[in-house]
Parts: sequence; structure tokens; C-alpha cells
Amino acid sequence: MNELIIFLSRCLLIWLAIQVCSVLALLWSLTSRPQQPLLDEELPKTAVILCLRGADPFLPNCLRSLLHQNYPQYNLKLVVDSVQDPAWQIAHDTINELGATNVEIKPLQIVRNSCSLKCSSLIQAISELDESYKVVALVDADTVVHPNWLRELVTPLHNPKIGATTGNRWYIPTGRYWGTLVRYIWNVSALVQMFLYGIPWGGTLAIKTSVIQQTGLLDKWGKAFGEDTMIRTVLSKHKLRVAFVPALIMLNREECDLPSLRYWFQRQLLSSRLYHPLWIAVATDVIFTILLPNLLLVVFLVALLIGDGDSANLALSWYVIYMLALVMLILFLELSVQPEIRAQGQQVTRLSAAVIGKIAIALPFTQWIYGLAMLASLQMPTVHWRGVTYKVQGPWNIRLVEYRPYQSIDQPSDRKVSL
Repeated sequence: MNELIIFLSRCLLIWLAIQVCSVLALLWSLTSRPQQPLLDEELPKTAVILCLRGADPFLPNCLRSLLHQNYPQYNLKLVVDSVQDPAWQIAHDTINELGATNVEIKPLQIVRNSCSLKCSSLIQAISELDESYKVVALVDADTVVHPNWLRELVTPLHNPKIGATTGNRWYIPTGRYWGTLVRYIWNVSALVQMFLYGIPWGGTLAIKTSVIQQTGLLDKWGKAFGEDTMIRTVLSKHKLRVAFVPALIMLNREECDLPSLRYWFQRQLLSSRLYHPLWIAVATDVIFTILLPNLLLVVFLVALLIGDGDSANLALSWYVIYMLALVMLILFLELSVQPEIRAQGQQVTRLSAAVIGKIAIALPFTQWIYGLAMLASLQMPTVHWRGVTYKVQGPWNIRLVEYRPYQSIDQPSDRKVSL
């Protein structure tokens, strides 16, 4: 049995070394000198598009932040699921409160049955833009941006080899729900993967309008479940790339519980399986990260049952060493991301002993929950998402089979997000 433990521990060390190298690559990007922002006269006219279904807990904050951008020529385009949607009134109230004039709000006019509602909304908003708009920026309702968000997002597009720019999300490890902590731990790994694979995040994303036309992106969205994961593949066919902007790692303070989080994991994995160009690498990452340490845990339990104390201690020791190493990587990334968060005027998390202890406890649960979500996502013919049901038969074979306007009874309350 000791031979098996030694073999597993060596595999674990090799995998840990790969993870460390991946984290260091991200840290190199975080510490690189940011590009000098463009002057006002160099910044192209931009449309910021926000698609709404349901009133997210931080929607008023999101709208206020989008309407206070340090950017000379931009307009905010809101597409709300319906006029009965609670987001409709919140958006109008916030716009009237600020007296904003650079904003337009419309209901979704055509609910396409061949793609997601968000894709339908994006197609509507972008199709209505005139030729003066050179850039389209996408944002999610749970993203509260800083005043230079749009300027920093658009600046790299001045490079002709860059077709799109993106940031990423960063969650808080504190809160009342264990789901909030589990999602935080998962996102640390997701951030590293998305950076390495050049996968954009639709919550902070900008694309040149000429690129949208050149690549036929609207036609692809018209048959798709998600809008962002495919973009790297689409752009690479035209020798364009997606640029990651470290300053646009956006803090999200919403909370979630474990039951809703597991289904959210399934949707994320489904989207990756459908559109990720390196889906096999993503799946392999999940398998190695979860399988290797838990095999050691199984060996530990078997050794206990048969009374082999030495083998049990050896297996448990390697398991604990690996998990503590992952905790250290998480803390290292947290401390590396905090300067970006602090520069946005946001309060960062204080890493007390209690917070670190909870991360260590939640780490194995994150692996198990994510592993179960991975298995479930492989057989996911239908997706239920905020009162809408989709039938998924392939990346370009999506059918909206059940739809109703968002009801106030569906609203997330007490700042717990309805994932």
C-alpha cells in the first residue's frame, strides 16, 4: 500500500507544480505595467449594453456606476426582458434620480427560440446601433464598475491585433452562506484557467463593432446558449486575440447558498463543454484536482479499516500537505489581487485566522460539489434559468421551450443572488 501512496503523492506533487506555474503566470500579468490610457480624443464612441431579467441585488449600484464613467462619448443601452420585469422600474427610477441623458431603455422585442434570452437581447441592442459606434462593451447587472472602467476596457483595442478585451470577477470569501465561500474558492481556480486559455468574461467585455461584423458574431449568438466563451475561438479564426486587463478584476459582494450554487456550477461547465476550445483541458484539470487528493483520502480510510496505521498516517499527511498548499495558493492570489481591488476604491477582505480556517475547511467541500456538478453537466439536456427552460442538443442547437416574464416572486432577497 505504501507504494501506491508514494505513487499518488508524486503525481500530486507534479500536479501541484503545474498549478503553481499557472498561478505565477497570472501574477506576472498582474504585476506588468498597465497600458497608458488613451486621450479623450483617441477614444472611440462606445455603446455599453446591459441585458436585464430580474432585479439583481446590486442593480441600482451597477447603473449608477455605469452612468458615472470617465469617458467622453458613450451611451448606455438597457434591454429589459419585459416592461413587467421589476428591473424595468428600478432602471427608470435610477435614471430619473441621476437625470442621465446618455441612456436608452427598451424591452426585449423578439424572444428568439434558438438561443438564450441574453443573446436575443444583445442581438437586438447591437443591431440598432448606427455606424458612429466603434466599440460595444458588455456588462452584467452584478458588476459595479469604477469610473475608469470603460476607458481601461477600450484602450487596448487601439492595437489592431486585439479584437476584444475583458476583465474577470472576484468574489468575497466572507458572508453568512457557505455557498459564498465555496464559490470564492472555485473562482480562484477559474480566474487562472480563463487567463491561461484566453477566455473572456461577459461581465466586463469590449469588442470592436468592425470585428462583430467581420466575424458574423451576431449570427453565432442567434444559435448559442452563451455569448462569451466562444469569442476566443471566433476571433482566432481571423487572427485576432482577446486581451486580459488586470485592472478590470471586478469585486462581487453578492452571496449565494449551496443548493443554487451547485446548479450554477453545472451551467458554467455546460457552457465550457459547448464552446470552450480547450474543454478537454478544463475537464482534465477538474479530474486531477479532485481525483488525486481524494484517492489519497480513500487509501487513508482503507488503511484505517485494515489496521495499517503507518500507511494511514502517510496517506493523510500527503493529503493535508496538498490541501494546505492549495490554501497558500489561494491566499497568495488574494493578496495579489487586492491591490487591483483597492485601486478601484473597494474595501478588500481582511484575512483573519477565522477566514483562513474557513477556507481550509471549505476547500474539500468545493472539490466534491464541483465534481458532482461536473458529472451532472455531462448529462444536462435541459437548463432552467430564472424561470426559462432551454433544451440543449448541441452548441448550435438550442431551443427555448418554456418562457414567461420574470415575476417579482422570483426576486432574490437580502442580497443573496438568484443564480
